[in-house]
Amino acid sequence: MGIFDEIKKKLSHEFIDIIEWLDNTDDTIVYRFERFQNEIKNNAKLIVREGQTAVFINEGQLADVFTPGTYTLNTQNLPILTTLKGWKYGFNSPFKAEVYFVNTTLFTDEKWGTKNAVILNDERFGLTEIRAFGTYSFKIQDAGKFVVDVVGTDGNFTNYEVNEHLKSLIVTRFTDTVGEANLPIELYAANTTELSETCQEVMQPEFGRVGILLERFYIENVSMPEELKKEIFEYSRLDKLDLNKLTQFKTAKAIEQAAQNEGGTAGAGMGMGMGFALAQQMGGMMSPQAAQQPIHNVQQSTVPPPIPTQVMYHYASNGTQMGPVTFDKLKELFANRTINKDSLIWKQGMANWGALKDVEELKVFLGGNTPPPLPV
Repeated sequence: MGIFDEIKKKLSHEFIDIIEWLDNTDDTIVYRFERFQNEIKNNAKLIVREGQTAVFINEGQLADVFTPGTYTLNTQNLPILTTLKGWKYGFNSPFKAEVYFVNTTLFTDEKWGTKNAVILNDERFGLTEIRAFGTYSFKIQDAGKFVVDVVGTDGNFTNYEVNEHLKSLIVTRFTDTVGEANLPIELYAANTTELSETCQEVMQPEFGRVGILLERFYIENVSMPEELKKEIFEYSRLDKLDLNKLTQFKTAKAIEQAAQNEGGTAGAGMGMGMGFALAQQMGGMMSPQAAQQPIHNVQQSTVPPPIPTQVMYHYASNGTQMGPVTFDKLKELFANRTINKDSLIWKQGMANWGALKDVEELKVFLGGNTPPPLPV
C-alpha cells in the first residue's frame, strides 16, 4: 500500500459523520439536523434513539425513514434515496439530503377549550350556550407524513406549534359532535366520559391524516350560564313534586312574609300573628280531613280567607310534557300557535290528559263565547 493509499484511507475516516440528536428539551417535536449545505459523507453513522424517528428528505421529496437503531448510510440502507438519485453503482461522497429527527414519545396533559360559547337548541329551554375545556394526549404515529404535511421546512418544530393546529381541529369537531348528539342540555355535564369517548372516535381520522395518533381525549367540564342552571334545577324539582301542594306552600310563605313586613314593631307582631294564622289555615286546607268538615260561623271569623290558588297547566309539545304554566301563559302559547285546540292539556284534578277544546275554562281561546245579539 503506497503513501497515497494511506492518505485516502485516513481522509475517508475523517469524512465519516455521526448523525444523531440528543434532545434536551421537553417541547421539541421535530429537529432538523444541520449540515453545511446538507452534505452527508459516504458511510456516515446514523444513530436513532428510542422515542425517535429519522426522516430523510431529498429535494422536497420524502426518501427514507429510520426507526430506532444504528445505521451506516450507503446504498443498502438508503434504498429510496438511491432510487431517487439514480445511483446504479453506489454514490460518491458527499451526498445531499435533509435529515429530520421526529420525537415519537407521548405528549400528555395538553390543554384545549372553547374560546367562544357553543350554541345549542334545546327543546325545553330553546337556544342555549355551553362552554367546555379539558386535556388530550398525542404522539406522532407516521413521522414521514407528519414532516411532509405539517412541518414542511421548519427546522425546529415545537409542541406549541402543533397544539395551535390541533386545538382548532378539536374545537371544530367537538362542536359538531355535541350538536349532533341532541341531548337534553343538563346531560352534557353529566355524561362527560361517554362524550369524551365519542369525540375521540370522531377526531382520530382527522389526526391520522397528518400522521398523529390521538391517544386520549378528556372533557373535564361543561359549563352553562348561571340563569340556565337555576332553571334546570327548578325544572328538576318541579318534576318530582306535587305541584298543587307546592303552590299552596309558596302562597302561605308569601302571605307570612308580607305580614312580617307590615310597618312598626307592633304592626310586625300583628302581621306575623296573622301570617302564622293564615299559614295554619292553609295547612288545614291541605289536609283531606279538613276538606270533609263543614265550615261554621263564617260571619264570626276574624281571619280573611286565603288568596285563591292559581291553577297551573301542563301541555304536550312534540311528544314532550311541558309546563307548568299559568292560564295567561297558556293563552299566549295558543295565540302564537305553539299549541292548538287539539293539544293535550292536564291540570290538578283531571284524571287523564284532554284536548284543549274539551277543557271548559280554555274554550274561551277558541273565540266561541261571544253572546248572541240583543232581541229587537
